[in-house]
Amino acid sequence: MNNALILRTLGLVLLCEAAAMLPSLGIALYLHEHAYLAFVISVIVIGLIGAALILIQVHSNDVGYREGFVIATAGWLFMALLGSLPFILSGAIPGLVNAFFETMSGFTTTGASVLTDVESLPKSILFWRSITHWLGGMGVIVLTLALIPSLKIAGMKLFRAEVPGPTKSKVLPRVAQTSRELYKLYVIITVAELVALKIAGLSWFDSFIQTFGTVATGGFSNYNASIGAFANPAVHYIIIFFMFICGMNFAFHFLALHGDFRSYLKDPETRLYMLITTGACLLIGANLIASLSYSGEEALRQSAFQTVSILTTTGYATADYTNWPFLSQAVIFLLMFIGGCAGSTSGGMKNVRYLIMFKTASRQIARLSHPKAVIPVRLGRNVIPEELVESVQTFFFLYFAILMGCTLVIAAMGFDLLSSLTAVAACLGNIGPGFGAVGPMSNFAAIPDPGKILLALCMLVGRLEIYTVLVVLSVRFWRS
Repeated sequence: MNNALILRTLGLVLLCEAAAMLPSLGIALYLHEHAYLAFVISVIVIGLIGAALILIQVHSNDVGYREGFVIATAGWLFMALLGSLPFILSGAIPGLVNAFFETMSGFTTTGASVLTDVESLPKSILFWRSITHWLGGMGVIVLTLALIPSLKIAGMKLFRAEVPGPTKSKVLPRVAQTSRELYKLYVIITVAELVALKIAGLSWFDSFIQTFGTVATGGFSNYNASIGAFANPAVHYIIIFFMFICGMNFAFHFLALHGDFRSYLKDPETRLYMLITTGACLLIGANLIASLSYSGEEALRQSAFQTVSILTTTGYATADYTNWPFLSQAVIFLLMFIGGCAGSTSGGMKNVRYLIMFKTASRQIARLSHPKAVIPVRLGRNVIPEELVESVQTFFFLYFAILMGCTLVIAAMGFDLLSSLTAVAACLGNIGPGFGAVGPMSNFAAIPDPGKILLALCMLVGRLEIYTVLVVLSVRFWRS
């Protein structure tokens, strides 16, 4: 294990985090908020730790997947722990566990919160809270690779350890180039939504906060009622559009910017994503019109917003879907277990895994009729390697095993089954709100500290898609 290189890379990640706090410090100073001191101390502490780590001498750049897994897991943990300093030092979030939960929720773009009144917090704190979303959306390690081209430390190993999805596609031959291009695209989409929301009537501050939460598919807002605080259909439609495109594979956005718009429709996962979104929107919309006497426009807008928000694991809300008809609630509940596309900023299990599982099931049924037939699993024209098929099958087993185990633990703390199940599903899938006690108009404040720690770890496991974290936790990993 190349420990020196691991520590030096973690130092670079922490320096990026310290730099990311500077805009919030500037806001605190400009608005004369008392939180400025918390940011000053946090920047100094994190900066010094990062500087000390990057001074470590590295004698070998020979690294493999083991180093990549450690850097990804430890990087996110340290970012969340040290990123909670402004919350703790300013008194905005009392207690280390609550602050850690909120920060981990931010960086993993989960959007689950322990705060009961976000509108009472200083603007600088709210800005940092949303910045954690934006940093975590595309990935902390990807940002480091993008900013530091000379960091040739197992670029693809780090890329594979952090980027969501069973397949990791590079848009350019070099990982550093890919990272930079992805972040350029990320910034372009961010600026586009920022300007659109400003034109729609939001203040610059509100536009920044909602944009960070949208493009990162995170869901933190600076209003207690989330996006429901804006009685402006234009704002709703803008956020629906950007949530939807940020739930798609960014590699296809890159191709579209270079003139290849057909790549969207040629990709089986994107087609499934569009089909699920359209079907769910129409089904819920029709149910709302029939059961609650919504107008056609309002029903489609509300159904589209909640559908896209849950499917892309953003977690924003314009309505309390727990008060909707049972059919609409059932559709939303099922969407919690799907997620967006691989290579997007969204969480969840990803559409491509369901495609692979469906194709695998179809092959197995065909083999029962023709036992000697050689039937490969295909996505479009591409043959899926058997090791990837096996990896997806194992992922499903591990995902639901963790879901069931953690649900039992939360239920043992006194919560009903629906609240326990959806609390874990919302954190493991990086979604944010669930049902019952953790519904869209509630929060996670009532969960005891041990439960918050467990759910925070579920967020990390979900964001790094199980394998990266479980590999690091295995005994064999450290013995080999």
